[in-house]
Amino acid sequence: MKTLRGLFCLLVVLILAGCSANPIYSTTGVVLANYSEDEATPYVMQMSDPQMACALGEGIDPLLYSFSRVTDAPDTTGSLLMLLAGNCAEYQAWEAELAYLRADYAGNVPAAKDAREKMKRLNALTAQRRYESFQRAMAAYEFDPGAEKLECPFLFNDQEELTFLLGLLTGMQAIVNDANSGAMAGVPRNIAPQAERAVQCLDNEKWGGLPNAIRALVWLLLPDTQPALAAEPWRVLGDSSRLGVKTGMRASMAVEAVAAETYGRPDVLADVIARFADSRKGFEVWEEFRLVDDIASQVVRFSSDKHWTAEYGYRTPNQHFGRMSPERNTENVETMSLDGLL
Repeated sequence: MKTLRGLFCLLVVLILAGCSANPIYSTTGVVLANYSEDEATPYVMQMSDPQMACALGEGIDPLLYSFSRVTDAPDTTGSLLMLLAGNCAEYQAWEAELAYLRADYAGNVPAAKDAREKMKRLNALTAQRRYESFQRAMAAYEFDPGAEKLECPFLFNDQEELTFLLGLLTGMQAIVNDANSGAMAGVPRNIAPQAERAVQCLDNEKWGGLPNAIRALVWLLLPDTQPALAAEPWRVLGDSSRLGVKTGMRASMAVEAVAAETYGRPDVLADVIARFADSRKGFEVWEEFRLVDDIASQVVRFSSDKHWTAEYGYRTPNQHFGRMSPERNTENVETMSLDGLL
């Protein structure tokens, strides 16, 4: 009798534990996922501090995504958090690349080799995170990018459209980062034509030419994917950049700069950097998604810094951003006497 009573009590404890623990975890997970999507994401998208945003992605993603063990995976917010975490890894890769260029400029071979290896490893980490972000974005909207027949996902508002669009862009970035790492991350290249098809689900005019910029980037990577009547890729990239300035989100200019570097077009790179610098005059940012424009600004400035560091051994001086050499226009420049300061 005591044995039966003991088993009954144990069963009751197990049932209560099961009813009290898992429901709390799953409820917390649902609340956090909904809060992140409804409140935190719009707030972060309006931020103007990409470094803080990337730290948020690295810090919050493991906590939020751990709830996928007890409830549905929060793929919508999770794709954006992993995108931001990928940016953190890329910022470190940028610093390693600049260190490599400085050492190479100074003729310090051991330091250059060390910095270059560090850059490759960080690019591999960036590629891994960005590929994960791409996969989460596709899962969030139950979109199969490899399906033979293109079936566009249901996207109910601007935030969902942008999340899907950034997921596709992040997939393309993952391929570029993996190439820069020496293919250490193993990102499958077949996501490039998948992204080229999927971006056609989005309004090019509305999103500042970014969908067509992604398509042009794929056409440069895989020329066979370019439709017969499509315009030349560099022209599409230029048109997309101009549309981005008009829309208030210059992500297309960042894509154009990356394409110019990747495919060896210094003339296009110099032009897009100059256009980006000029665009700051009277530019009206799309406030709701300011963070995207600020991240694009960092990408273009890094392209400029790479050129300056390789050619002159230091980053772009602020007053020279938009130029590719230290030659400066001395007209109308006020001079200051140092005599009084010595």
